[in-house]
Amino acid sequence: MRMTSTRRRTAFAATAAALALTTTGCLGDDGGGGGGGSAGGDDGVVDILATTDPLVFEGLKAKIEEEAEAAGIEVNIERVDNINQLILTRIQANDPPDIAVIPQPGVIKQIVDRGKAVELTDDIVPADALSDMTPGTLEAGQIDGTQYGLMISMNVKSLVFYNKQAWDEAGFKAPESLDELAELTDQMKSDGETPWCFGIESGAATGWPVTDWFEDLIMRFGGPEEYNQWVANEVKFDSEVVRQAADYMEQTVLADGSVPGGRGSIASVAFGEAEDTMWQDDPGCWMFKQGNFVVSADFMPQDVVDNVDERVGVFGFPPAEAGTDAPVLGGGDLATLLLDNEDSRAMMQILADVELGTEAAPNSSFISPHTEFDTSLYPSDLTRQIADVAYQSDQFLFDGSDLMPGEVGAGSFWKEMTAWIQERQDLDTTLTNIDESWPAS
Repeated sequence: MRMTSTRRRTAFAATAAALALTTTGCLGDDGGGGGGGSAGGDDGVVDILATTDPLVFEGLKAKIEEEAEAAGIEVNIERVDNINQLILTRIQANDPPDIAVIPQPGVIKQIVDRGKAVELTDDIVPADALSDMTPGTLEAGQIDGTQYGLMISMNVKSLVFYNKQAWDEAGFKAPESLDELAELTDQMKSDGETPWCFGIESGAATGWPVTDWFEDLIMRFGGPEEYNQWVANEVKFDSEVVRQAADYMEQTVLADGSVPGGRGSIASVAFGEAEDTMWQDDPGCWMFKQGNFVVSADFMPQDVVDNVDERVGVFGFPPAEAGTDAPVLGGGDLATLLLDNEDSRAMMQILADVELGTEAAPNSSFISPHTEFDTSLYPSDLTRQIADVAYQSDQFLFDGSDLMPGEVGAGSFWKEMTAWIQERQDLDTTLTNIDESWPAS
């Protein structure tokens, strides 16, 4: 049964709010400090705040409490909705939890700048516990090369979903390069099909799906180094690599006949409703680029979710050239130590363990950043395929818009790209406007 429109809109709004959650305000420093402290950590209870998906949270909570009890540690783990703002407010009030699980590295940097994060040295989290981490996931928690955050759950965005039954019947093959993806797009159109499911409407967060397209393309055309320079504003939006990404989009997903209703409809189609017609026997669109979170009854029909291995196919967004590096765009939840004491250190080792997700994996969208995680615990072959896209990648790169200042990553980037897609302004104006929106410091 397809979920009701009202329920789906609620799900879209909740997801958009989570994706848009970016703290950009500079709260006043409460006096600095020497990298965390022990205040509040002597009550014998390790307090952990997290903002993970509810099902993921429940699984992680069960495992954490089990391991804490075995270690003789009393733990209080709580899920909150606005951890980015809440954690900075708690720090300013000199009332931080022992550990915060944060989805945005930019917030960790703000904590580090206030001198309130503890460096995760080898005596806190042994290197051998991290040796199997997906390449790039450790770097996501580093500030100026120093480890402050540890990814404990991973989101994968470099994915293209399709109707497996219709796809196999049509004889389509997963492309191995961006050129092959463009050729597949043209082939589908020549066959009288509409290749792409694409919508960017998301309430106040309208436009964010465009950022994922640009990020995936920029990291392929420019490589990880230029991608990171672009995220840091060392490479401007008005640059060759960004223009190359825009040109590719215009030749594929934005071209005539590429999406139902044409380019002019994209900004008015809810991002999670864009694939609605993909599940028909004769799909109304054939490919849907989105993160792993959409494999849920909040976004896909219940009968599809109940039979994902038979109904849903997926391939990783291809590299620029076949056989070359294929970095993976994603996000994740990063455990950050704020109060340094014996129990909180022991808890960080529990969070670093490869088996942390054994309770969360079977019943949620949890994906472990550990390549040695027991993948048989994932609920479907589809989830295992999604995890393998990351595990087999050359490098995991964190979502760029989440790393940019909020005025840009959750502001001008969304707004200006929406105007460009709607053809209300040209690319030159779009790129200039975004560059001019960057804060001075």
